[in-house]
Amino acid sequence: MKKITIKDIATEAEVSISTVSFVINGKGEKMGISAAVIKKVQDVAESLNYRPSMIATSLRTGKTRSIGLIVEDISNQFFSDLARVIEDEAKNIDYRVFYCSTGDDDDRSEELIHSLLQANVDGFIITPTQNLEEKIDLLLKLKKPVVLIDRYFPGQRVSHVVMDNYEASNSATKFLINKGCKNIAVVNNTSEMVQMKLREDGYRDALKENGIYNEDLVLHIDYHSNEETRITAIVNFFQINPNIDAVLFLANYMGLAGLQAFRGMGISIPEDISVISFDDHDSFKLHTPTITVIAQPIEDIAIKSIQLLMSQMTDMETFKVEKSLKKGNLIIRESV
Repeated sequence: MKKITIKDIATEAEVSISTVSFVINGKGEKMGISAAVIKKVQDVAESLNYRPSMIATSLRTGKTRSIGLIVEDISNQFFSDLARVIEDEAKNIDYRVFYCSTGDDDDRSEELIHSLLQANVDGFIITPTQNLEEKIDLLLKLKKPVVLIDRYFPGQRVSHVVMDNYEASNSATKFLINKGCKNIAVVNNTSEMVQMKLREDGYRDALKENGIYNEDLVLHIDYHSNEETRITAIVNFFQINPNIDAVLFLANYMGLAGLQAFRGMGISIPEDISVISFDDHDSFKLHTPTITVIAQPIEDIAIKSIQLLMSQMTDMETFKVEKSLKKGNLIIRESV
């Protein structure tokens, strides 16, 4: 099928190419073109299914009506759910989303930012990797609209939307304490990202408040390990600490590794051990028993991040840097 051009519309509407160009770019009235001619050109354009070239439009307006969404791993259910809601929200305001995964690799993150800058996206929504602070500073210096989601850098003046990780983990730990658990372990990764630190702080403070914190029950798994290594690390840890009666996994991929480790060890949930994991996952709903989780308020995060991005894209000079905390949702199932 041949691509329809401005010339085709001009021929069909029996007007000049420049007239069509003015009408399509919304400058018809300003250029003194009559309402009847404007309507005729619009009707012909519609009947021919004319789609303006994105490159031409962006050259003219400096806008591509597109957003770059950079997440850690689009195959992780949390990020794919988040991307889907962001895409829906963007579609409502007639924006398209280019999304890409960093695989938590700093070099790849930098490459992606440069590619999206070249593609002239109008704004960025980013789940930053550990060392991405400088690149985000560069975007701010270039006056590019940016919103960070899921995590942020404490010293950086940039809008972000995150779950209240401290509160979520603190209340989940208190829930376990109220259920009579005494030896509550936590499984975290070795990354120093702010959201993981806050989750561990919330856990620690809840136990300290009740005088039952034991630092031997804290397991840090290498951040860049594969699933097999995670499972082995969890098995070893629980063999050394057989008195653990509850565990809080601080991310869903650690929780999934934990479930496999327990199955291999013949540990029954919740009879031998109570389990709560961050970030819901289909496997947690299908597991027998179903697993209690702290679910991120994905819709709230997505909607708020688009709103904050729009306020910057509309007026980069007067927008306010906003730090938005959303409450997590403890979904109680059968594993406690």
